[in-house]
This record gives sequence, structure tokens and C-alpha cells, in this order.
Amino acid sequence: MAAVDDPHVLVVEDSAVFQAVVREALEREGFPVTVAADGVEGLQLARELSPTVVVLDLNLPGLDGLDVCRELRRFSDAYVVMLTGRDDEVDKLIGLSVGADDYVVKPFSSRELAARVRAMLRRPRGIGPALSDAPAPRRFGELEIDVAARSVRMSGAEIELTRIEFDLLDTLSAEPRVVFTRRQLLEHVWGESWFGDDHVVDVHLSKLRHKLGDDPASPRYVRTIRGVGYRFELPG
Repeated sequence: MAAVDDPHVLVVEDSAVFQAVVREALEREGFPVTVAADGVEGLQLARELSPTVVVLDLNLPGLDGLDVCRELRRFSDAYVVMLTGRDDEVDKLIGLSVGADDYVVKPFSSRELAARVRAMLRRPRGIGPALSDAPAPRRFGELEIDVAARSVRMSGAEIELTRIEFDLLDTLSAEPRVVFTRRQLLEHVWGESWFGDDHVVDVHLSKLRHKLGDDPASPRYVRTIRGVGYRFELPG
């Protein structure tokens, strides 16, 4: 039985067969489920219902899953699970780069999908501390990270990060020069109950680096420690 602040799941899927599979799997776990048959309807319902989780088909007719996810990220902090009909790495990487939290390849086990959703809901939602307890912003050269406000600025200009990108940057910058393995980052950002492809970390860190203007070959902030993981550098 679901018990994480009454989570609501929005399923955006054009196939009636997969609509039924996903709805049955999630309702069996106690999640209230609403179904949309295309991207436009999905975005409208997301605005109206403010779902906790969106299960989003990548290959929707008209407005596809990537476009829906990009638009969704403009107004919603919902967890997004992308469904794809092709076991293709490009689909996975592109889907995650626009703000998806996870992906599941069709055909999938309904039990696996439900477990993925439960694992997401155990993750912290990134709620900041009370203002009186708020830590001072961290400053690293031109980079300023305000954990309380969940904002990042470079040379005074704000950088828009997804929830996961910010949480990764927060985790790494809290302990500069300390190397984190992928598994440690998964536990910090996705939660200890996470299971799935640990290369999801690489995808989100790649997108974070791009937004920070960080060259992987000569990084100022996020360095890859080959065969181990990642660490945050101290500029200069």
C-alpha cells in the first residue's frame, strides 16, 4: 500500500494495452492512477493534478515523450519514468538528459515498474532546511551553490539545473576532493533502495558538466577518477 504523502501517478501512453498493464500494476500497489492518451492531454493533466510520478512513453504520436518531458520540467518537479519500445542506448541517454529520472524498456515486468516507482518515492524530495538553519552559500571561484535556495550561479548568472543535477552537485561539492563511486552517488541522490543501471549517474553528470561549462578533458569542477568515480575540484 502506497504511503508517501498520497502520491499520484500520471501515465502518458497511447497504447491501450500498455495503459492497462501500467494502471493495473500501479493500482495494485495502492497508487491512484490517471491515464492520458497523448502528450498534449498529459501536460494538461500534469498542470491540473500535480502528480508525484509521471510514467511517460517516449514514442507518443504528435508531441513525443522528449518534448513532453522538456515542457513538464518547466513547471513540475514530478519523478519521470520514461518508457521506450527500443532497447537503444541513444533513447535512454536522450530521455534522461531532458529530465527523466529513470527508464524502462518494453516489454517490461509490471512488478519491476512498480518497484522502480516505489524506489523513487523513497528518495528525498530536495526540501531545503528552515531559513534560520540555512547554511551559507558555497563559493568556488565563479561558481556559487546556495543549498537552501537550491540555486546555482556562475559569475552571477543563474544556471537552471534539474533536481537530480542539483543533488549531484550538492553531494560532490559538500566534500571537495573526496572521490564518490557511482554506487555512493546513487545512494546519496537516488536513495539506498535504488536498483537499476548505475550508468544513470554518468548521464546526469554529463548534463551537469555541460551546464557548468566544464570541459571533461580539463575539468574545473567535476573530475572523473577513472575506474573509481567522481570528485569535486577546488578551482585554482
